[in-house]
Amino acid sequence: MEKIQTVKIYDAEYETTYTAHIQKNGYGWIGWIQEHPKVKCEERTQAVLLKTLEKTLYETLEADWEAWDKQIEEDAKTGKLDKLDKKVLEDLRAGRCQDL
Repeated sequence: MEKIQTVKIYDAEYETTYTAHIQKNGYGWIGWIQEHPKVKCEERTQAVLLKTLEKTLYETLEADWEAWDKQIEEDAKTGKLDKLDKKVLEDLRAGRCQDL
């Protein structure tokens, strides 16, 4: 195995830069995204690996956001957010909020 290289991948939709670690491994290349351990890929060439990492990262981010949205909706329906909602309204009415 050769030395691990790092490559920055910028995701314009989320305005975030991620760190890809790539390494030549025998006849192919392996890579992973440091910030998202679920994103691991293996390809025959470095160029294809980088494209696959970007695509897999995007798909993983989308799946995570969809799961997050679903969880928030479920929590709201089951009343898990009611206490928080009440607290926010109290703070708003008491003038303890400020525009960002």
